[in-house]
Amino acid sequence: MHVAFFLLLGASLARFLLRHPWEARSPWIIALCGALAALYLLGPVLGTRATPRRIAWLCTVVAVWVVLVVLAPSFAWCAVPLFYTGLRTLPHKAAFGLVALLTAFVVFAQVQLSHGGWDPNLIVAPPAVAAIATGVFVHADRQAARQRALIDDLIRTRRELAAIERREGTLAERQRLSMEIHDTLAQGLSSQQMLLQAADRTWDTDPATARRHVRTAESIAERNLAEARRFVHDLAPADLAEGGGLEQALRGLAARESAEFRVDGTPVPLPDRAQSALLRIAQGALANIREHAAATSAALTLTYLDDQVVLDVADDGSGFDPSAARDGGGVRGHGLPAMRVRAQQLGGTLTVESTPGEGTVLSAAIPLAPPVEARP
Repeated sequence: MHVAFFLLLGASLARFLLRHPWEARSPWIIALCGALAALYLLGPVLGTRATPRRIAWLCTVVAVWVVLVVLAPSFAWCAVPLFYTGLRTLPHKAAFGLVALLTAFVVFAQVQLSHGGWDPNLIVAPPAVAAIATGVFVHADRQAARQRALIDDLIRTRRELAAIERREGTLAERQRLSMEIHDTLAQGLSSQQMLLQAADRTWDTDPATARRHVRTAESIAERNLAEARRFVHDLAPADLAEGGGLEQALRGLAARESAEFRVDGTPVPLPDRAQSALLRIAQGALANIREHAAATSAALTLTYLDDQVVLDVADDGSGFDPSAARDGGGVRGHGLPAMRVRAQQLGGTLTVESTPGEGTVLSAAIPLAPPVEARP
């Protein structure tokens, strides 16, 4: 619009000078033309909002243009860029009034240029041009408003999604910590409680056994302290942090729990997350055996297959009804659900086979990552 205004202004001045080589009004026309160009250049500096200074500027530009059109009708079509300037600056009703005023002066100028000859286009064309310009502007303004509303909705939706993701992350972290605490600290504290109670019962009758229970409770407390420090630093389980890998960690866990341990298949490197999950599952399973099963023996078996690694934990204890455990009836704590979540997070499964009075076999299967084919 700015470029169009100055092109129309220059063309109108050239037309006037060609039609009227020099007249008494020519200096005034040239001076008003220069003043109008200078005033129009100030418009972008004042912005586009309907501030008092902007409105005063627009009124001055229109007044100079009106005087110029009265003196030289050739400048009438400079009104078209002024249509858009008024529509952008003023409220709709005031802008439509300004467009009507400018159109009336354009019609007046066209009639003056016709030198008394009658042509319907002189009356119809300026209002048609004004209507088209106004319609285009109003349509574009509405489209821009819809786009701004859509962008605002997208920004608001993105913020809401970010907030939901933060909440989900917080809940996932809480669940992870609850499983970590249940599988380590809570189970360790439960073991210490049982050992200290046993030591208290045998303190007078069998001091050697009581001291052995106390020493075992002290060892468990030391390991729980190491686990708590690992939680603070968000590191791997203490058994894995010692650097021996999953097999050594499971072997040490089985020794502490008086359980058997066996490895089948060809060992392959496992991701840290898989090692940590399998160790936590083994800890939780052995803790459940110690606390609930009343078993005389337990066994851990780590099996490496072609596409997965399987951890089996078996005992000869009292057993239970797995369907009741899934429904939450008669089973306290978070052991089995936490183990199942750990396996599912790695794309694996957790199955439990048990019958009351006949022991339990818990099996956790974690898929192995497919091997990457070597490129030729």
